[in-house]
Amino acid sequence: MPASSLAPEVQGPFRPCTSLVLASASPRRQALLTQLGLHFQVHPSPLPEPPPEPCEAAPGYVQRMAEHKARNVGAKKLPGVILAADTVVVADSDILGKPDSYDQALEMLSRLNGRTHSVHTGCVIMDQSDPDNSRAFTVSTQVAFAAHSEAVLAAYARTGEPMGKAGGYAIQGSGGFLISEIQGSWSNVVGLPLSETAAALLGMQAIRI
Repeated sequence: MPASSLAPEVQGPFRPCTSLVLASASPRRQALLTQLGLHFQVHPSPLPEPPPEPCEAAPGYVQRMAEHKARNVGAKKLPGVILAADTVVVADSDILGKPDSYDQALEMLSRLNGRTHSVHTGCVIMDQSDPDNSRAFTVSTQVAFAAHSEAVLAAYARTGEPMGKAGGYAIQGSGGFLISEIQGSWSNVVGLPLSETAAALLGMQAIRI
């Protein structure tokens, strides 16, 4: 996918101090970063994501995947700061993937229905000019689904929104009705923990108010 440049559609509170590269093709991450008021380039990593290692916990896995993406994009010798992230949904210690069919989506939704699961996002912000100024962190959120009938879950699965979404739902879309409670960062569930990301970029002096 070719790189593109995104200019904020809203006047957010921050301004970049250097070139900012988002190593993700996710429109959700792009929208969240835009909310901060930042201009950035989009250079998604083309490499496939390797599966978790045996007994590898989800927080460590998403951190490893974020670093995998950041280093791949960083190898292009792009100037400035590279932001990479990876998000997974975990139920019963199992990492749920992204459904690509109605049946897969309904299976995932049924597994999450009426229960609490975890969402983990690993982030790596790599300073191309000063590796010692880089940041890495993982944010976790607990998400509780209300108990819905199979007919309701099937109706949501038929909308097509679950396709390509970790865990088979979009909290920022119509799938928000599925959720009864969250503990932690809402934007983390969408795919980019904004509070922690903004704090890291400020600490790196990559953005300013």
